Amino acid sequence: MKGIVPIALVAVVSLGGELLVANESDLTAEELVARVLDQTRGLSSYSELTMTIHRPDWQRTSSFLVWTQGREDALIRFTAPARDAGLATLRKGERMWTYSPKIQRTVRLPKSMMSQDWAGSDFSYNDLARSDDLLNQYSLSLTEIDITDDGTVYTIEAVPKENAAIVWGKEVLELRDDFVLLKHSYFDQEMVLVKWLETLEIDEFDGRTIPKRMRITKSEAHDRWTEIVYEEADFDIDIPDSKFTLFALRDSG
Repeated sequence: MKGIVPIALVAVVSLGGELLVANESDLTAEELVARVLDQTRGLSSYSELTMTIHRPDWQRTSSFLVWTQGREDALIRFTAPARDAGLATLRKGERMWTYSPKIQRTVRLPKSMMSQDWAGSDFSYNDLARSDDLLNQYSLSLTEIDITDDGTVYTIEAVPKENAAIVWGKEVLELRDDFVLLKHSYFDQEMVLVKWLETLEIDEFDGRTIPKRMRITKSEAHDRWTEIVYEEADFDIDIPDSKFTLFALRDSG
């Protein structure tokens, strides 16, 4: 779960059904999505986050730490509440493991379990593991450009490539011209909206503008949602490769 110093993208104007680019800095849909994916990761990152799971009759908040390296490696470790402290998830490429300190057991997640809820939230393990899927498994197209008071907003449609192992019929991303993701919608094979991730607050961390508070909501139950909030974030820092190993997954230090 990083970015670059916000830069001004090219001014784009719609004229006669064609997109006219003001200079040579025009970015393709693939390049825009790649910048968004890197916006909250960079070459490496360390972040401290809180997660609130809301249900009609209860609400629970937890805290966790995240280390990332590139787009493939990530280690997530819960620190609070006490009953969850030490629970961890490791991602290495397409492989993912979980660790429970109570039973001192490491489990490699099979693909059949990747659609299950992660840590009881509205995020799935697939949501944690698929940062590069948008670039590798989808055909991307820029479908809309909207000039707003806060900047230019690009709408990109992602349709799975033929034979891609993807459960969604399509995904739609709305992103700002400083590479901040504003909304990410997921549609099933019947093109019915299933869930959406929305940025509710934007802030700057370590010189990067990123979503500070994001909420994921499922269409079937608007009163059930999960929010993630960045409390701290540092980018492009030195993290040893040993941080992304099964030994580190089990190490609570």
